[in-house]
Amino acid sequence: MKICAIICEYNPFHNGHLYHLNAAREHSGADAIVCFMSGNFVQRGESAISDKYTRARHAVLAGADAVIELPAVYSTSNAELFAKGAVQLLSSIPAVQTLCFGAETANKAAFLLAARYLNDEPKEVSDKIKAELTSGASYARARAQAWAGFIPFDLLTSPNNVLGLEYTKALQALGSTIEILPICRTGAGYSEERLQSDYSSATAIRAAIRTGEIFDGNLPDFVRKDLPPALETRLDALEKYAILSTPKEEIARVCDCTEGLENAFKRAALLKAPLAQTLTTARYTASRIRRIALQNLLKIDENSIRRALLNPLYLNVLAIKKERKELLSALGESTFPLLIRPRDEETLCEIAKKTLEIDRFADHVYNLLYEVNEQEKNVFI
Repeated sequence: MKICAIICEYNPFHNGHLYHLNAAREHSGADAIVCFMSGNFVQRGESAISDKYTRARHAVLAGADAVIELPAVYSTSNAELFAKGAVQLLSSIPAVQTLCFGAETANKAAFLLAARYLNDEPKEVSDKIKAELTSGASYARARAQAWAGFIPFDLLTSPNNVLGLEYTKALQALGSTIEILPICRTGAGYSEERLQSDYSSATAIRAAIRTGEIFDGNLPDFVRKDLPPALETRLDALEKYAILSTPKEEIARVCDCTEGLENAFKRAALLKAPLAQTLTTARYTASRIRRIALQNLLKIDENSIRRALLNPLYLNVLAIKKERKELLSALGESTFPLLIRPRDEETLCEIAKKTLEIDRFADHVYNLLYEVNEQEKNVFI
């Protein structure tokens, strides 16, 4: 069996995702599409619009054959660790031969060459990055400036290109034979905030959902009927409480909380304004601020992420198409245990058990924020 993997969030699943899923099946020639999807919290440091079981069901109804959860230690991390964790999971399955991702630049050769450069970064480039950071640039912009003339600027700055490049880097670092398949995005740009008639960005769609704005033509009907009429979150309040009740030394152990940021978080937690609004600067992006706050709330420090990357974890199956139960045999050949029934957890190593505990805690926190439909927890769709 030949499997094409897709790393995703589907927050929510929209027409652009449907286009990508269909293109992945067509161009990969795979026998099955398996999605590795973030759980209840996502890479921008936010809670998902819909719970992980609902979003996994949407993926299967849209044509995916199975959905596996990306553990919270990875799904809430920066692009590099997000990609490393996802690639770690999909690479554990021998039948995975292709990784398909959406990109602003669908140039396979460009991704492969740029990844080779980045995986063998010379000292002079590292020094240039440090100099740019010292001048107040964000890491993404500092890296793009340092590699100017070698790597196209948009490969290092356009959101989907950045993730695609991190996937490619991770595969190369593992010496993997899995092929990459970049598919050019269609419709609105990743961060476009205005709604379009058919292919709006997830950013614009989430904003419309949160405000109760009416929008048509961007989502499959089976997604639309599951969305709330409007959505408010108390996540920022929970994050502030966690910051106030956590010693500064522990906050500093959260990934990307550097240069004394823990002190700034302590001060910002006392203010009425959202944390990201208070702390975002040219150097510290809103997504970075949200990720630090979220990982502190979920008790995910950098060591827990690094340990997970060095150990066999698990494949937590969120959904699988009823007609494709034979996929379980291919997934079962993974070097990671397959989690479907409670007793499957008995085979996990100690680090995997601790990582799964973080997933469970993240789910409990999510349940404080939103009502989760227990009926959607059926694995077979």
